[in-house]
Amino acid sequence: MTVAVDQTLFHQTGAGLSVPFSIAGTGMHLPPAVVTNQELTRTLDTSDEWITSRTGIRERRRLAPHLATSDMCVAAAHPALEAAGIEPARLDAVIVATYTGDQPLVSTALIVKDALGAHRALSLDVTQAACASGIQAVLIAAHLLQNPSITTVLVLAADCASRITDPADRTTAVFFGDAAAAVVLTRTDTPGSGLLSYDLGSQLSYGVQIPAGGSRLPASAATVAAGDHYLSMDGRAVWNAATTRLPESITGAARRADVPIDEIRYFFLHQANLNILTATLAALGVPRERVPVTVDRLGNTGSAGLFTALHSAVSAGSLLPGDTYVLSGIGAGFQWGTLCLRHA
Repeated sequence: MTVAVDQTLFHQTGAGLSVPFSIAGTGMHLPPAVVTNQELTRTLDTSDEWITSRTGIRERRRLAPHLATSDMCVAAAHPALEAAGIEPARLDAVIVATYTGDQPLVSTALIVKDALGAHRALSLDVTQAACASGIQAVLIAAHLLQNPSITTVLVLAADCASRITDPADRTTAVFFGDAAAAVVLTRTDTPGSGLLSYDLGSQLSYGVQIPAGGSRLPASAATVAAGDHYLSMDGRAVWNAATTRLPESITGAARRADVPIDEIRYFFLHQANLNILTATLAALGVPRERVPVTVDRLGNTGSAGLFTALHSAVSAGSLLPGDTYVLSGIGAGFQWGTLCLRHA
């Protein structure tokens, strides 16, 4: 079932936020277990050619059964903090973007904060925008950094979709992988860096949902038997929303930042599906080399996806001071958004 209502839009214009900030370090964690397309064909009515042609995905990672999302977050946080030269005790906030938290209560961000020893940090969870939660998390971090008492924020984006997808459902089982990525944001003295503009939108749809486990349909033996705790996805609805909203949102954010599309150095996009990325690039007229891709070897890693792409550029030294870049994603709901930033 898909329900369409009036679209809700939020955007910020002008010269950006008054307090500049920068990426001080990034990190990533990939579970060691690799699941190839060929392995999936042993249990699903599919083929390597079918998966590759429709998704561009060749393999994905699976988290070990005894581990949880918070474990991936902690593993991604350590190299990010090391790259930034920042001890956990100096963190002012830890924000975790995930729709696959360790448990409904307690807070996954609090679990991560405690494991890191970031005892003075504010802990925040951003969950309900699913694959777009990382966009909202960075937006929150950008505004927190405007407060003079906050100088350093750790943003983590992680999802363990293998725990909420039906292994017998070809529609979802071939797409998703498990991963976590981290970015440390700090105040900087470089004027004009940080957030230049943003564009957020939403339109209610049940095209992607997990029906059971909330107050409307609490967990019961019947909901478990019906598979209502698994992710359900209307692929056509996702395609239509993503290929429409991502180019619109990116164009809107660039316009509000007064930055032409062809002057944006990198586009770090939600790694949902290679065909969606290709369609978005074509709509924007952007060459492939300006859009780092990880979906082919990691699958759709939810909120972590665009941050795995960001990490690949930062760790390679490709994102240079003064470069303008965008983070853009869309998630269940549907909710979508783009941030236009300048690197310090």
